[in-house]
Amino acid sequence: MILQNWWFTTLLGIEDPIEPPLVGDRKADVVIIGAGAAGLSSAYALMNSGVKVVVLERNICGGSSSGKSAGFLTPDSELELAQLERRFGNAGAAELWNVATRGVEMMAERVREHHIPCDLQVQDSLFLGNGKSGWEAVQDEVRSREALGFEQEQLDAQAVRSLIGSSAYSGAVRYKGTYGINALLYCQGMKKVLKEHGVVIHEASEVIGWKEHTVRTHLGSVNADRIIFCADKLSPQLSLHAENIFHAQTFLSISEPLGDDAARALFPSERFQCWDSDLVYSYFRMTGDGRLLLGGGDMLTTFAKNDVNSSRVIDQVISGFKKNFPQLRGLRFIQYWPGRIDTTRDLIPTVINEERTPWIHFVLGCVGLPWATFCGDLVARQTTGRSGPMDEKCYHYFRPDRKFLVPLWLERIIGKQIVFSLNNGWAKYYQVDVH
Repeated sequence: MILQNWWFTTLLGIEDPIEPPLVGDRKADVVIIGAGAAGLSSAYALMNSGVKVVVLERNICGGSSSGKSAGFLTPDSELELAQLERRFGNAGAAELWNVATRGVEMMAERVREHHIPCDLQVQDSLFLGNGKSGWEAVQDEVRSREALGFEQEQLDAQAVRSLIGSSAYSGAVRYKGTYGINALLYCQGMKKVLKEHGVVIHEASEVIGWKEHTVRTHLGSVNADRIIFCADKLSPQLSLHAENIFHAQTFLSISEPLGDDAARALFPSERFQCWDSDLVYSYFRMTGDGRLLLGGGDMLTTFAKNDVNSSRVIDQVISGFKKNFPQLRGLRFIQYWPGRIDTTRDLIPTVINEERTPWIHFVLGCVGLPWATFCGDLVARQTTGRSGPMDEKCYHYFRPDRKFLVPLWLERIIGKQIVFSLNNGWAKYYQVDVH
């Protein structure tokens, strides 16, 4: 396999050039730092509001976490609904699930309204149970969905075998309203839409500092009434809250086209986006051109301090997949790529608007494109005074001072990886918040 991001391969031949970097000093009403799903969503929410918007992106639009993702548009990211219900109760879980659901809907609506060519695929979600514990997780998820009034279908092992070509799973939850997407092409398509509506975008323009209302790049600056940080992997010099974020590592691979027979052997009647119940889970779906996208990781590298670029981890994921789908053992995977996903200690985004700097917003640690899209839209509404009661609840859920099992000061003793992995595990399986 070649170490190369497949989504970047799909950019070959598109008409839109890279936007020139910021040179010189500019003024704006709002400057947005970061042009992934969150930053572009902020800009989209502001583009027809009469304010002058400038977007600064250190790479190309979608060139970081958004453009390396598997493109699963589902409210389910790292936390299942049953886990949200345990932690926040029925009402809180429903509110947070609806937040992510709204993020899914926003992205699909924008693709359709503006005819963005980004391989949007209608794909129901399948949460697959592994073994006895996986079947229990499936049942827990169904109970939570029923209690909160969401639609779903519970599938036993035999029913799963009728939908996907594997007998390896003990059951599944199926639900609708989810999609697969080429997120990099989506971001590039959003760039075109924003430009057509007067938003100024500078790519290859990394923000290296800010003071008061001015942000600086190597070659220029933007002075703005309001500043929105939606960039991932922020340095501490841009925000002290960057210390509250960790960058978990995952791996993706893409296959050669399956062909009709192999595609039917995997998905006999319709295509799904799938992930399993393991702590470090594997996930897969098909692209519009018939390729299999497969991702996953392992315990050693998920929270590793240094990036891993060899194919060792993804080779293990592919091997495990082929054990579950022996009819595809001859399938070749042609490219793979690692990615660092920004995450908070409890897998819930952090959105910050402090009293001492009310003109600045930070969107941090969004795991999943829908969460990022919603949060970007949320802060844009806040900056223009269009927020509502649910938005205020979101600021409560996403506040930076929420409860965690292990405090950050212990990092100096036991290390950041251990602190984050302990907090992640606690939030996912044990944490209960009292409101």
